[in-house]
Amino acid sequence: QVQLVESGGGLVQAGGSLRLSCAASGRTFSNYFMGWFRQAPGKEREFVAAISWNGGTMYYLDSVKGRFTISRDNAKNTVYLQMTSLRPEDTAVYYCTADRMRSPSGTYYSRASAYDYWGQGTQVTVSS
Repeated sequence: QVQLVESGGGLVQAGGSLRLSCAASGRTFSNYFMGWFRQAPGKEREFVAAISWNGGTMYYLDSVKGRFTISRDNAKNTVYLQMTSLRPEDTAVYYCTADRMRSPSGTYYSRASAYDYWGQGTQVTVSS
């Protein structure tokens, strides 16, 4: 079992920045592929970003490329999502997720069903 706890959400004006953190516990963090998803009211859960177990490969939703950066610190069992140039359409609950996949093929990493473990989520609200 892996427990995931997100933090860092909040209310920010358009153009502002936030950094989300996800602290993991329970198993060897470096064994896990980590991701961030988001869900806005009335919409399906959406892939945002993911990072391989050693931080060597990152994946992003097209609309956040150049604005969001995913990173991880395996010594601290933590994954981060640095969000800049935030837009009102980024408003959502952001979820941290983990799975033991090593080298996902195609866009498998972008599927919510690919991940075994989920945090409770943290709200991000961007005002216009």
